Amino acid sequence: MNAPLKVTKIGNSAGVILPKEILARLRVGPGDVLYVTEAPDGIRLTATDPSFAEKMALAEKIMREDRDILRELAK
Repeated sequence: MNAPLKVTKIGNSAGVILPKEILARLRVGPGDVLYVTEAPDGIRLTATDPSFAEKMALAEKIMREDRDILRELAK
């Protein structure tokens, strides 16, 4: 998706209005939090906390590596 966004004055700040299609793809609505991170190709806007995603990836790696130990602990 390639959608140009216009920067608009909002009080003493500036902001952009996100079209409903982008809100739907992000699965967010008014009051939700978005995260901005730098990426090699520019800026990334996501609905998920990047630090949480990193922690989940590490947890999944540990669960794969220690599957047998976790299975025994679950008994």
